[in-house]
Amino acid sequence: MPMYQVKPICGGDIKIDLPTCMYKVPNIHAQQGKSCTPEHALQNGEMDPAVKALEARQDEIMRKLYELKAAVEGLAKTVMTPDADLDLTVSSSLSSQSSTTFKSTTDLDTVLGKDLGALRDIVINANPVQPPLTLLVLHSLLCQRYRVLSTVHVHSSVASVPPQLLSCLGPRHADSYARHMFQLGFTLIWKDVPKPQMKFSIKNMCPIEGEANIARFLFKLLAPYPSDPAVATLVDSWVDTAFFQLAEGSVKERSAVLRALNSTLGSNPWLSGPEFSLADIACYCCVLQSGSASSSPANVQRWIKSCENLGHFSHAKLLLK
Repeated sequence: MPMYQVKPICGGDIKIDLPTCMYKVPNIHAQQGKSCTPEHALQNGEMDPAVKALEARQDEIMRKLYELKAAVEGLAKTVMTPDADLDLTVSSSLSSQSSTTFKSTTDLDTVLGKDLGALRDIVINANPVQPPLTLLVLHSLLCQRYRVLSTVHVHSSVASVPPQLLSCLGPRHADSYARHMFQLGFTLIWKDVPKPQMKFSIKNMCPIEGEANIARFLFKLLAPYPSDPAVATLVDSWVDTAFFQLAEGSVKERSAVLRALNSTLGSNPWLSGPEFSLADIACYCCVLQSGSASSSPANVQRWIKSCENLGHFSHAKLLLK
């Protein structure tokens, strides 16, 4: 049943005087079924081919942008790269897996958690005034164990860095852009910091400070700590002695440490016994950095040559020249 009716507000045909200074367009209110001239065909449902091509191009661009956005969001969920203020990328290197110095090796999944398909990035801030030689030696050993993407950066807080420090991790590799080819990322940032700092996973762990503590973390990527508590304690004791007495101690303390090294190396080829360990790496680098290598006792001299024969200390030694 119809409801109330109202009178039309306007007549059927209204004549309006249109201006003649502009172009005319067909009446969009024309009755359905009324024939249109060819020049008005595009106004009644059809579209200019150029407009169609433009819309198709825009749709394709938007589709690619959405795909790129989805890919970036997927990487953001897996990549655990700590934020770093980087100014200048200098070098990257790729080292294939080879034989290792240690008898027992470890697995990245065991120490760092199950691989999510993303590169595990280790970011280290260090002061170029006092290069962390121990970490450079451990980097060389990591390159023998894993496929390592090594990169050096310079922070804006540092005015200049010597050329040998810019190339301390090796030459740039042609495949450095393909991060999926690597197992481990090793990023060294020369920055004005009081002590070396390391960041690995900003979600699951706090930063590690101090060259000794960072060295312990990196060494565990190469081989597990000794299962014997006495040997593990001995290794930690030598590491602390190296950094707190050899590197930062007085002349008297350094002399006492050199005598202790000479006594220990008189009955063992390495500081922790028959196997090369982190204690040897730390003590060698601190002896070298303190300038005590030339005046050290006979057993220490022999031990220094044994370390150099391994070939892992060449980069560290060149930095002090």
